[in-house]
Amino acid sequence: MRQGMRPPGQPRGLIVGAARSGSGKTSVTIGLLRALKRRGLNVRAAKSGPDYIDPEFHRAATGHSGVNLDSWAMEPVLLRDLLARQAAGADVVIVESAMGLFDGVDAAPGRSGAAADLARIYGLPTLLVLDISGQSQTAGAIAHGFATHDPAVRIGGVVLNQVASERHEAVVRPAIERLGLAVVGAIRRNPEISLPERHLGLVQAGEHTALEAFIDQMADVIEASVDLDAVLALAAPIAAGQGETPSSSLPPDSSWLPPAPSWLPPSPFRLPPPGQRIAIARDAAFSFIYPHVLQGWRDAGAEIALFSPLADEAPDAASDVCWLPGGYPELHAGQLAAASRFMDGLRRFAETRPVHGECGGYMVLGAALEDAGGVTHPMAGLLGHVTSYAKRRMNLGYREARLLADSPVGAAGDVIRGHEFHYSRLVSAGDDAPLAQLADSQGRDLGPSGGRRGHVTGCYFHAIARHSV
Repeated sequence: MRQGMRPPGQPRGLIVGAARSGSGKTSVTIGLLRALKRRGLNVRAAKSGPDYIDPEFHRAATGHSGVNLDSWAMEPVLLRDLLARQAAGADVVIVESAMGLFDGVDAAPGRSGAAADLARIYGLPTLLVLDISGQSQTAGAIAHGFATHDPAVRIGGVVLNQVASERHEAVVRPAIERLGLAVVGAIRRNPEISLPERHLGLVQAGEHTALEAFIDQMADVIEASVDLDAVLALAAPIAAGQGETPSSSLPPDSSWLPPAPSWLPPSPFRLPPPGQRIAIARDAAFSFIYPHVLQGWRDAGAEIALFSPLADEAPDAASDVCWLPGGYPELHAGQLAAASRFMDGLRRFAETRPVHGECGGYMVLGAALEDAGGVTHPMAGLLGHVTSYAKRRMNLGYREARLLADSPVGAAGDVIRGHEFHYSRLVSAGDDAPLAQLADSQGRDLGPSGGRRGHVTGCYFHAIARHSV
């Protein structure tokens, strides 16, 4: 057995957290994932909160699908079940925090959406990534704040990032170690290990040139800069989840998440499959669909038929429903407008069967889309709205949607939790009936949203899970 490896048994886990976005969490996480995989460990990953892009990097680094764990959007039983399934057979599960470790919304205890919720509920220690550029001893004050902010959230170790020199590290390291916190790594400044970004976050894994080489390079950096044995020693058994409402099938003597989840039934809070065979757009313009949603549909017996609008492919004619996920259609508007087989096939499909679009998919279902250069491109015209990326404005936040009609997302009256994150905006709402009534994370009414016409529905809202009311 290689040094640092643990015998098979109870899965262990940790959180990679930071003070803010842009601290290097994703680079450190994917480097750790690949470095631990090199040791022969069965390593899995998860992402706290709503994020489509990072789980694809996790999958590329580990060879296993990632999962999102969102304590605001997901009921506790669903959250627990998803973590159990991800941990099944794993030696270690690494959860990457969104934004800062404690960043969430004002909500009931354990329901803020912050990674700190997962730390409290499941007993996961945090490996804190500190970007110390422009700092010296002040890094100790920041680490002290993290260590004392919430006694239920344990900072197990620190990785210093953006270290300028040996002298820089020699000044910062003692300031943190005097607090009783272990510094388990120090990563030097290196622009070559930065991930490229665009307006909705990192450039997608599938668009990253030489992705495997980049991940291997990050693993090399982690192996040279981080004490992997100390990281493995930091990982703790994944607790069952104190204070949760247990699943009805949970063994009464269970004190931790089980190594095999076969006893876990599909959660009633997962989104039900909208059909037996689902045609899903999948390419650089349409990629934002959560792994747990797809897996939930497959677990329920649905078939998935992928197609590429950018390759001018039409939705599979044998499918029961068509789903256009979010993504970056604003970057490919001209190509999509010229994709006649896709557009004609989509319109024919919508004559007899449901079609739903989320965010970017919703934009393509509308009458037109204005790109960043101010050029307006005709879209499918299955709904009447017009969107613009030239007249952009950021929309970001959790959303609770009460459906006003049956749709592929759910039945009329269902309450679905999810989020919005887009820079495009409606410049003409059209005259379609709305799909949902929206509220924000605090329950404030945001008014009607989306559109429905015939078999076609769409909205900017991304669905994550059903919500109990």
